[in-house]
Amino acid sequence: MQKEVSHQKAAVLGLQHLLAMYSGAVAVPLLIGTALKFNAEQMTYLVSIDIFMCGLATLLQLITNRFFGIGFPVILGCAIQAVAPLQMIGRKFSINDMYGAIIIAGIFVILIAGVFAKIKKFFPPVVTGTLITTIGLTLIPVAIQNMGGGNATAKNFGSSQNLLLAFCTMFIILALEIWTKGFLQSISVLIGLISGTLIAACLGLVSFTPVITASWFHLPQLFYFGAPHFEWSSSLTMIIIALVSMVESTGVFFATSDLIKHQVSEDDLKKGYRAEGLAQILGGLFNAFPYTTFSQNVGLLQLSGIKTKRPIYWAAGLLMTMGLLPKIGALVTIIPTPVLGGAMLVMFTMIAVQGIKTLVQVDLSNNNNILIIAISIGLGLGVTIYPQFFHNLPATIQLFLNNGIVITSLSATILNLLLNGAKSKNSLTANQI
Repeated sequence: MQKEVSHQKAAVLGLQHLLAMYSGAVAVPLLIGTALKFNAEQMTYLVSIDIFMCGLATLLQLITNRFFGIGFPVILGCAIQAVAPLQMIGRKFSINDMYGAIIIAGIFVILIAGVFAKIKKFFPPVVTGTLITTIGLTLIPVAIQNMGGGNATAKNFGSSQNLLLAFCTMFIILALEIWTKGFLQSISVLIGLISGTLIAACLGLVSFTPVITASWFHLPQLFYFGAPHFEWSSSLTMIIIALVSMVESTGVFFATSDLIKHQVSEDDLKKGYRAEGLAQILGGLFNAFPYTTFSQNVGLLQLSGIKTKRPIYWAAGLLMTMGLLPKIGALVTIIPTPVLGGAMLVMFTMIAVQGIKTLVQVDLSNNNNILIIAISIGLGLGVTIYPQFFHNLPATIQLFLNNGIVITSLSATILNLLLNGAKSKNSLTANQI
């Protein structure tokens, strides 16, 4: 049973969770809005409604009932794998077809949640450990890229200033983890981000223009860009993306359940998938995006040692508030990319370590298990580094295979069935059998 923290401490921890996922959350509206040539007013709405919906989607997952909500300390954000398909739909058809496809995909997720939840029996420790490890390892390149400045083709990528900010942030977090205890240790990432930003401000690298130009108040609007249209090929594309997101979320559910010492059940998975489907439908209605459970925050749960839901409730509330008050939301955007990268590296490696801890449960004297782990992690990392690996295959298949986490999920599950069969005990150490 996890010990609850006070509301004051939970609010600070919630802000830390928010900062950890914020850049990933706003990346999707920025990429899609830019590709579809949105004007400043449209872009402001897109980012604001996205932040608000991230908070609302998170609440849907936290408030568990008989119909939806897994009830784990998880945060939902935009599915980054949806960016390219949504850009394609918006250009080829219209933005209204794009949102119609998101709604159809959300309905699909709700309808198949019960069937999809039955995959639990295919996830023994050899599969979940491999998947969690891969989630962490595939996120590390994102952290390194941000440490260098974010844009690997930019002239200042990896500059001394960027590296200084990234490593200062990382060392501050590590120092707090090593030499402090209790609450101060649990908010090490937040202190690192604030300290790194202050250092950047002293170097003249922080601009307050986004805060000054942002509006004070904003309300979500139903069908802001017009009523949705439903085009079959666009809907099918987004259904495939939804399936990819469900597989990825499954890995996050197992990683989180491992951290909070809660054996994930088929009912947990079913309600978790339904919450994501409902979030997708709301995203389509309010002209936002598909939402999925973020893996970024799993490492923060491990690092902070606080694994209860109260801080996540605060994070959800803060996200919704920021979505209504763009000027406050803009404050988060002034954190320099290298500072975020330094914090991300610490968090993402913690996810990989959590996966390795799960793999310790696996009987590694069984050569089949070694093969499952090695091949699945190799394929997942390989596709992450070279996503164009499958570019000669049909576009629909590429939507599945361009995601390293999905590749690892499929590989580990199939290889475990082929090599170990249905006997999940073959995946466990001798002490657990």
